Amino acid sequence: ASQARTMLAGLTVAADDPMTGYDRKLFPHWINQGNNCNTREVVLKRDGTNVVTDDQCRAVSGRWFSEFDGVTLTSASDVDIDHLVPLAEAWRSGAKDWSAAKRQSFANNLSAAQLIAVSASSNRAKGDKDPANWLPRAAYRCVYARSWVWVKHNYAMKLDSAEKSALTSILNGC
Repeated sequence: ASQARTMLAGLTVAADDPMTGYDRKLFPHWINQGNNCNTREVVLKRDGTNVVTDDQCRAVSGRWFSEFDGVTLTSASDVDIDHLVPLAEAWRSGAKDWSAAKRQSFANNLSAAQLIAVSASSNRAKGDKDPANWLPRAAYRCVYARSWVWVKHNYAMKLDSAEKSALTSILNGC
């Protein structure tokens, strides 16, 4: 938490950029990650337990624990791969000025805390909201806040004052 607080202090606080020009298609996602698997399929395997895939890398069975709402899922069709920092939030935070390659990297980053398997219902409840407007269950908030700050820091994104206040409050309690 202390490292996240230090990173948070270094981020630029500014009003959100307008959504003018935003389109999810500007963030090519679920790209080929090798071995016949796309990004979604890799995250399903990474975040699941006893995941069995077919010859096309589709998860045909397994279990997934959704950290956002504490629900265990047994069907991949009930699992969404959440962009922790949503694509629209990234756009409002500076991604409108990124290259297409950087937006694609952001949308498919397997080495960061940016992608997580969660219940479809929790992902839809979150939508494109930031931590000032939506939070996961209490038991996951510290991890969520640390991950959010890491992603924003790693991609040199700005944040608005309400977002910073919410993150500061969470991290001070971790």
